[in-house]
Amino acid sequence: MSINIEESFNFKEKDTIVIGCSTGPDSMALFDLLLKIRDKYQLKIICAHVNHNVRKQSIEEAEFIKKYCEEKNVILESMVIEKYGDDNFHNEARNIRYLFFEKVVEKYKADYLMTAHHGDDLIETILMRITRGSNISGYSGFHKIVDMDNYKIVRPLIYYTKKELEEYDEENNVKYYIDDSNSKMKYTRNRYRKYALPFLKEEDINVHKKFLKFSNTIEEASKYIEKERDKALKSVRDSKSGRILIDEFLKVDSYIQKEILYYIMADYYQDDLILINDKHIELLLSLITSRKANMDVNLPNEIIAVKSYNEFYLKKETEELTAYEIEFSEYAELPNRHSIKKIEETTDNSNNICRLSSEDVVLPLIIRTRKLGDKMEVKGMDGRKKLKEIFIENKIDLHERDMWPIVTDSTGKIVWVPGLKKSKFDRSKTKNCDIIMEYC
Repeated sequence: MSINIEESFNFKEKDTIVIGCSTGPDSMALFDLLLKIRDKYQLKIICAHVNHNVRKQSIEEAEFIKKYCEEKNVILESMVIEKYGDDNFHNEARNIRYLFFEKVVEKYKADYLMTAHHGDDLIETILMRITRGSNISGYSGFHKIVDMDNYKIVRPLIYYTKKELEEYDEENNVKYYIDDSNSKMKYTRNRYRKYALPFLKEEDINVHKKFLKFSNTIEEASKYIEKERDKALKSVRDSKSGRILIDEFLKVDSYIQKEILYYIMADYYQDDLILINDKHIELLLSLITSRKANMDVNLPNEIIAVKSYNEFYLKKETEELTAYEIEFSEYAELPNRHSIKKIEETTDNSNNICRLSSEDVVLPLIIRTRKLGDKMEVKGMDGRKKLKEIFIENKIDLHERDMWPIVTDSTGKIVWVPGLKKSKFDRSKTKNCDIIMEYC
């Protein structure tokens, strides 16, 4: 079987290439093909191998690739995955693998990361995404070349089938290992491989080329749609917070709305975007159009979608500190990424400044999170006002309220809600005060 990767990729002299090698027939074929042109282009090749640590054979494979690299005078970088965190093995293993590959690329300042994805892989990916539901970019599967920040991911075998690669290995005496998990029907991709691909290849032995053409056509359409999406994003995104302004979002064409949501989720999911499908998009659209002012829904991988009045955004669910109490003297760094500091003087009279006299309050001052039933005597008003009402009036979303700083004196009297409201204890600029605080 003749395979010419020089026809599918423009190699240059002294390229540095990291190859992701599993020791399977696909990656060993790519490895051998690169070695055959190494001297011609003076290539620097680094082999990156990941031991997934789920099969006994993995140890043998790791030892084999180590000896193979020594014989071929190739640098080897390897790692062992010690444990997995969730029940989606393939997804998590892929993420760990690509993070490792990226570190190797950075270490050697490589130009390319090459993987052995082939035409059959592309067919499987497209079919799986059509079945699950995706956006137009997702339906194109994966691409031969992907531009990363400082390097490119290249898949030079995309024009060939798995059978052709196995034939190449046999004809060229390339040793490889078979991962027996590839035959287990509990994995979705394996079911497509066993049942869908044989049927398609009976219809047309070169069906992988038709799928590649389909992928390229979809990619071209996707690029045009992305331009329209980016135009819309400028009008619907708040320039400071980056959050989506719901009233502007709803003016956009319904298809572009969905593309915007996929784009936002891509920032959080990266290579995990396969976890997201049409049902999640519909869920987010229902959240955005809900009559409720404050609402959130949970997405895969501990991502939370939040609607807060006229804003929509995603956030990572973390085990952050949700309650704190700090004794204030000169300066306090706050868990909400703000700070409060004591200053000498200022002409600012906004709610970010509070002027107090030690004659009116009992020191030391305390900065804490809200408590049930909190009320404050607001400056210029009679009686006390619920803290909850102050948050609602200022349209502070539910997640921010839990971390918002409340300043009290030692008796528990609320003297200031930084950035929002001052209490009756705040003194005007014309009156004497010995404590000036700034929220920034």
